[in-house]
Amino acid sequence: MPYRIDWLDEAKADVRRLDRATAMRVFEGILHYARTGGGKVEPLHGDMAGSFRLRLGDYRVLFALEENVMRIFGVRNRREAYR
Repeated sequence: MPYRIDWLDEAKADVRRLDRATAMRVFEGILHYARTGGGKVEPLHGDMAGSFRLRLGDYRVLFALEENVMRIFGVRNRREAYR
């Protein structure tokens, strides 16, 4: 089932800070997951329980799934993703 992608303002700001090649890789990974459900996705724990992370190289896309919507709330380097 394909997901509609909804970007929160904080996630948009995160992507704007990336270089163009990395941002394109992130967009392609998100689109692939939204269309197919494929990718390195794991559920999050602790304060972020109920959300997921999509691993794209050194970057993590943090998102929640609500019905048919993939709500992206962060795109961060792996060192900073879970703080």
